[in-house]
Amino acid sequence: MYSKISTCVLQGLNGYLVEVETDLSRGMPVFNIVGLADTAIKESKERVRAAIKNSGFDFPLSRITINLAPANLKKDGSQMDLAIAMGILISNGLVTNEVDSDIVFLGELSLDGKINSIDGALPMIISLREFNIKKCIVAYDNKEECSVINDVEIIPVKTLNEVVDYLNMEIDIKPYLREENWIQDYREFDLDFLDIKGQEGLKRALEIAAAGGHNVLIVGPPGSGKTMAVRRLPTILPELTFEESIEVTKIYSVGGLLKSKDLIKDRPFRSPHHTSSAISIIGGGRIPKPGEISLAHNGVLFLDELPEFQKHVLEVLRQPMEDGEVNISRINASLTYPSKFMFVASMNPCPCGYFGDPLHDCTCSTRDINRYLSKISHPLLDRIDIHLEVSPVKYDDLKMENNGESSIKIKERVELAREIQLNRFKSENIYTNAQIPNKFINKYCKLSNSSEKIMEQAFNKFKFSARTYNKILKVSRTIADLADEVNIEDIHILEAIGYRTLNNDYWG
Repeated sequence: MYSKISTCVLQGLNGYLVEVETDLSRGMPVFNIVGLADTAIKESKERVRAAIKNSGFDFPLSRITINLAPANLKKDGSQMDLAIAMGILISNGLVTNEVDSDIVFLGELSLDGKINSIDGALPMIISLREFNIKKCIVAYDNKEECSVINDVEIIPVKTLNEVVDYLNMEIDIKPYLREENWIQDYREFDLDFLDIKGQEGLKRALEIAAAGGHNVLIVGPPGSGKTMAVRRLPTILPELTFEESIEVTKIYSVGGLLKSKDLIKDRPFRSPHHTSSAISIIGGGRIPKPGEISLAHNGVLFLDELPEFQKHVLEVLRQPMEDGEVNISRINASLTYPSKFMFVASMNPCPCGYFGDPLHDCTCSTRDINRYLSKISHPLLDRIDIHLEVSPVKYDDLKMENNGESSIKIKERVELAREIQLNRFKSENIYTNAQIPNKFINKYCKLSNSSEKIMEQAFNKFKFSARTYNKILKVSRTIADLADEVNIEDIHILEAIGYRTLNNDYWG
């Protein structure tokens, strides 16, 4: 007996349709799976055999051949268990009705016949739409994330028996529909910009960064509020759009980090420890999984104590920061993950932390300071839009009552600036000023004659690179948007230049 049903395999964030061909023939009882399957799929033979028996069905004493087509596509994961089991049951005549060709089976089997949830269910469902798949039978625990896509019927099942009974029309399982629409309300945070005493320059720089999606480097002595301020950055970031939420949820689903089985509605904030390896930051493994830069997609990647990271780890950030995606090549696969993130970093100016501090004496030698700062390369610094030096908090600021602005007020200005950018770039597939390609710089960041002279003088004085020049124009565009100005004025370009002069003080 022969049967053919469909399942899916995931490579990166892209799903590919796989046909599971099953043939039961006479001969010595043997169970073979062919079609470039990895270890997890080959191990499914034992799970499938036990699940079929423990579900009350007879396992056929035949020569069983499972072919996973196309044979040249590498396949991994346990999500094919259900399709392999159903292929055997259909070929053995236990499913009396004909199975439609547009049904896909996704699920991992337990030995007792229960169907377990799988990683990467959402990106599989999204990819299957391109193959005109209209119905997916999935694990019950995957129903929430899969039902995000409303033009594919999601049939949630708990056991192998349920699937057989459903296909035989002995039970009716209604397609799962989400009860709530996409409504993104403001979430209450435990942190607030009101908690920050003084440091108005730091708060201003973070507001500009949030409004334009710019990268930030903060340099200052210990206890000056660098980490405290950055931890409050998510409270002023605009809410995720539905499309952005799906992108983030897909990445977390592939990485097996989707705990709620629902859409992620908060912008990611990732803060890896400085002992993290290059693979954990960039992504990788035998079958490459997304790293911290992809998990921070549409959110923030915060590296505290930047020089404490290994230099080669920092250098791998350069290409993803520029391209907005990371390409990972391994012997088993070459995958691409998105990585459009805000890069925010903080650091002390020297090993002891007090170089340039008016209140403390620095105990580091010039050689120690140079060696410490040399861990941050100029190419990496060049890719950071805003460089800011902060001073210790003054006693008078600490004594004062909270009279600054709350996160809600700052966020309102940020969202208005983002709305201006969305309207400006609606025909360009650009979302923030930080993403403006170089070819559009002259179109969207025009300078007046006086601003052009200011930029020319600064360019020659501080020996800016071409990349730095473009970064300054993008930041000045954001500052103008926050001021609700159509044109970039002198005051905007001067403030943007001020955020790029720190290089000369520390790195020469």
